[in-house]
Amino acid sequence: MNRSRRALWSWALYDWANSAFATTVMAGFFPLFFKQYWAKDLSATESSFQLGLGNSVASLLLVALAPLLGAVADRGGLKRRLLFLFTLLGVAMTGALYFVAAGHWALAIWLYVAAQLGFSGAMVPYDALLLEVSPRERWDHGSALGYALGYLGGGLLFALNVLMVLHPDAFGLPDATQAVRFAFLSVALWWAVFSVPVLLFVRERGAGERPPLATSLRLGLRQLRDTARHIRQVRPALLFLVAYWLYIDGVDTVVRMAVDYGLALGFEANGLMTALLITQFVGFPAALAFGRIGERYGPKQGILLAIVVYLLTIAWASRMETAAEFYALAVVIGLVQGGVQSLSRSLYARLIPPEQAGEFYGFYNMLGKFAAVIGPFLVGWVGIVSGSPRIGILSVGVLFLAGAVLLWRVEVPAAPASEPVKPTPP
Repeated sequence: MNRSRRALWSWALYDWANSAFATTVMAGFFPLFFKQYWAKDLSATESSFQLGLGNSVASLLLVALAPLLGAVADRGGLKRRLLFLFTLLGVAMTGALYFVAAGHWALAIWLYVAAQLGFSGAMVPYDALLLEVSPRERWDHGSALGYALGYLGGGLLFALNVLMVLHPDAFGLPDATQAVRFAFLSVALWWAVFSVPVLLFVRERGAGERPPLATSLRLGLRQLRDTARHIRQVRPALLFLVAYWLYIDGVDTVVRMAVDYGLALGFEANGLMTALLITQFVGFPAALAFGRIGERYGPKQGILLAIVVYLLTIAWASRMETAAEFYALAVVIGLVQGGVQSLSRSLYARLIPPEQAGEFYGFYNMLGKFAAVIGPFLVGWVGIVSGSPRIGILSVGVLFLAGAVLLWRVEVPAAPASEPVKPTPP
């Protein structure tokens, strides 16, 4: 394998590595274990509120740190070093969850928040390293390779962890509780081991010419300010970004709170894990199908269709009574989840000047990566006030409705803008 291919595969393997946290911990076992083990003395609505609050705090911290991370990563030649530091944080905090005793829900939440900070904080320099491992004409291929390995790696380890919980004796474990705790350790080990290639075999340009940290921060923040000015001059793109932030917040909230909601309704944990696996493996081919819908009818129409499906699914979820319905909902969510993400990216390309795609997509990625600020808190708070988790999950519909209304008003040009936006003088 030549050096360039080795660098690309080493970079893509990091997606394989850290996707285990997104599936096994964030979407799967943490909400389950939090409610049944760490927060077992809290009511269902209160534990949902605490989990939603933790997710929102983690997202807000990342929103605040994103410009600083981008400044250092872009201007300071520190991408690999930042990737290592945030990966180390995520791995250590995930592994530490194994040692949290029953009833210590506050400690579990704070470790989870710190692990999320490591997970998402590492993605800022990781995304930027794509430009180092692949030529411009191969960025789409390189990015797709990372996503593909992420789906596969995260799904495989999650499937193994689910088997451990269903059949702990086959793995030499005493019970399902110990299996879940061991799952956190397996994610930390998986994440650490498969992160080694990107740290060994990926090089970044300018790493030996690092300016002082204060200079890096100043230049990076100036770039962020200029990008914000440019976006304000392209009204359809700005309107779309607001719509995107709202409905993608709803999408991420459904992912993060689905297991907690199922537990609040009294469904068996094992069935909820199986439903998550269904969503994981249905999502990838469904994204390809939605690409066909976007080509034939337009990406805006495809996104609106997916939002309608989400609204109907939430309405159904607020009234469901059986685990079989939860499985059916998992299939439906899997069908639209990947489609919303893929069509949002292609629609945005139609709204921005091609000559400035890099800076515009930087802003888009920041919003997408740090969504799920409002939704989890909204679910928990409405559940507390109403005393019903069903009304809590129904509240997510507000985000989808608001996003759909704004998206409907986005005017999509027949062809992409060709004139670059001139920067406003400082």
